[in-house]
Formats: sequence, structure tokens, C-alpha cells
Amino acid sequence: MRGYVRAFPTVFETAEGAWLVDYSGTRYLDFFAGAGTLNYGHNNPVANRALIEYVQRNGIQHGLDMATTAKIEFMESFQNYILKPRNLEYKLQFTGPTGTNAVEAAIKLARKAKQRAHVVAFTNAYHGHSLGSLALTGNQYYHEQFYGSHNNVSHLPYDGYLGGYDTAELLEKMLDDQSSGLPKPAAVILETVQGEGGINVASAAWLQRVSEICAKRDILLIVDDIQVGNGRTGEFFSFENSGIVPDIVCISKSLGGGLPMSLVLLKPNIDCWQPGQHTGTFRGNNLAFVTARALLSEYWRSNLFSDSIHASGRIVAQHLSNIAAKHFSRKFTVRGRGMVWGIDVADGSLAAQISKACFSRGLVIETAGARDQVVKLLPPLTISERDLIAGLEILDAAVETVAPSERQAPLFPSLAVQPSGTFAVNVY
Repeated sequence: MRGYVRAFPTVFETAEGAWLVDYSGTRYLDFFAGAGTLNYGHNNPVANRALIEYVQRNGIQHGLDMATTAKIEFMESFQNYILKPRNLEYKLQFTGPTGTNAVEAAIKLARKAKQRAHVVAFTNAYHGHSLGSLALTGNQYYHEQFYGSHNNVSHLPYDGYLGGYDTAELLEKMLDDQSSGLPKPAAVILETVQGEGGINVASAAWLQRVSEICAKRDILLIVDDIQVGNGRTGEFFSFENSGIVPDIVCISKSLGGGLPMSLVLLKPNIDCWQPGQHTGTFRGNNLAFVTARALLSEYWRSNLFSDSIHASGRIVAQHLSNIAAKHFSRKFTVRGRGMVWGIDVADGSLAAQISKACFSRGLVIETAGARDQVVKLLPPLTISERDLIAGLEILDAAVETVAPSERQAPLFPSLAVQPSGTFAVNVY
């Protein structure tokens, strides 16, 4: 059952910021960050101080859904630093401790609110490993008959899946054609950047059109921001640059600064829950409330943190594009936004070799995509420029070792990142 320990075969002992240290004292730069759980780095001092102080004064550690000062203070901070500055009005629902719990709650709520069973998800989607979330996930293996129930979900093409064809048009046509075989769904669920799916970046125009299609047909739009929210794309929510306002948002992973926490944001008009209709023993981790509140206050009271994420993203874009250019005959593709990036090497075996070569040089980095063909970069958002460049140089050296570059390869020119912060290029 173990996966990551096979890719990174050592025993880790301590960690700080962007660095992991194993039992022998070997240091590794972390471009994995707990699959996007450690946006603020390992053992962030702001979070640690708040947590230690809370535990030392015997603060409530477990409270089911009862009111605690830790919960109230987190909710106030989330309202003040995240929702109000963005003119967003959402109710907060605390679910079980992981992202898939938020997805399950969101789907259950959408079906209950609209009194419809069907949900539309997209190709290459990843939404978790509990049964409802697996039905939404695109990977073919999870749709084997022995793996679980997959009723009432249809997968349609994501943005870019059919090349230049606008797949939102297909969504609209199938919804309006009573002979398409697609029932009217309660909800459409999507990731604005498909992380596990291979760093597939949806355009703002596509997101806007999908949002409009849903709104006109009384279909709820759910954005799964579990991996690419919490600042990963530059803004706190990954959908901000598109201007859409989802009906439901799922967030988790980095929200608690490394401690388990999952949250569903829902527009007030669709809150049809009754007491006890969606429960869970750990639906609200008070320790994570404490760390989350401290991190929100530290990093999101101004635009400085967001600006630094975009600046780091431009550095990554430049380095990855230069790597792709040096290997131009292999037709590597670079995709990303903010600080979530991938270099698609078109071959899962090659990507695995690159990841292994990186690890041997002191860099932890994983692969993603339908065939695991994308080398995926998720460094901590707090990483220093020096460490970021050092990791990118290790990646460059690893690619060169596994797939030696052509002589006289043209370097890609200085990049002009689009206003949205999105960047994707084929380098031939």
C-alpha cells in the first residue's frame, strides 16, 4: 500500500521551511510539500508558536461541533482576512479532517439542495479516495467494477482536452439536448488547475463560461480548491483571477499549516442541512484552528505574500522553459500558475527516472498526470529565492543526466507571463 516511501526511500527525522533531514543527517530540498499540504513550509514558526502556547494553556483539543474559542477566532480571521476583502459571502461547514471529506459533504449537499442525483466532473479530475470522491476522479483504475460504486457521475472534457475546441460548448449542448443521455445534474465540480491530473490549467474564459452555463440552468458549481487553493496559484483562492464565484468551495491541505483540517464554503441560500445530517467525530480540529488563524493573520493581511508567490512563479516558469528548450526535440511541455508547475516529458518512465535522479541529488519531487508523465513542482510558498533556484538547478541536472540535451539547443527567451498568472508553452 505504501507509495511515497518507495519513491523517497529514506527515514526522515526533522524538517524546517523547505528542507527535510533524514536520520543520517542528509538534507533534502522539498518540492513536494506533503502533496501541497505544507504551503507555509515545515514547522512554520508562526504556527508552531501559536500551537505550543495553546497546548500549554490546556486549550480544547477536541470538541466535535461544539463552540470553542479556537473555532470562533479562526472563523473571525477567515472572515476578516479572506472573505470580506474579496466580497465573498459563504457559510463555513467543518467536515472530517481530510480533503475527500469536504468533497463528500459538498456533493451530498448539492444533491440535497437540488433534489437531483447526477453530478458532472471532468477528464483527469482528482477529488479524493473515499467512494463518492472516487466516482468523481477520472483515473480509469478507480472505475474498475471491483473498486466501488460509481453511479450518477458523468465525465466531460476539461479545458484543453480536445485541443482548441471549447469544451464548455460541449457541456452546454449536452445539458440542453434531451437525447444526449446526460441527466440534469445537481452540480458541476472542477479544479481550476488539475494538480494530480498533470497540471492542466483552465483558462479564465472557460471557467467563466462554465459558471454561466451552470447559473442559467440552476446547477451548482463546486470548485475543489484542496490542492491549488490556500495561495498555491498566487491568490488565496485559485478561482479569483477568473472572477467567478462558486456556489460551493472545498478547501483543506495547507489550511491548517500541516495539521488536518477540511472546510466547505457554501452560499447561504443553499444551506439546507438539518442538525445531524452530516457528522463526523473529527469535524473541526481545534489545534488546526489555532495554526490556521495564526497563518491567516501573518500572511494574508496584505498583498505582499501574494506578490511574492507570483514572483517565485516567474522564476520557476523561466527555469522550466529553459530546461524544455535544451531538450527541444523531445517536445517537453511546461504548464503552471503561481507556484504549481509541471514539466510534461510525455513518458511516465522518463518522469520517474527524473524524480529518482533528483532524489539522489537531494531534491524531493513527485510525478503526476494520467501516465505519471509530468514532473510536478509544489515547493513551499515561503521558500527563499536561493533555495528555489537551487532546487531548479538540481532538476535541470537530473533531466540532463537522464535525457542528455541536444547541442546548440536554443534557450527559451525571457517570459511574459499572462496577466492571469497562467503560463503554458510547447517548446520544440
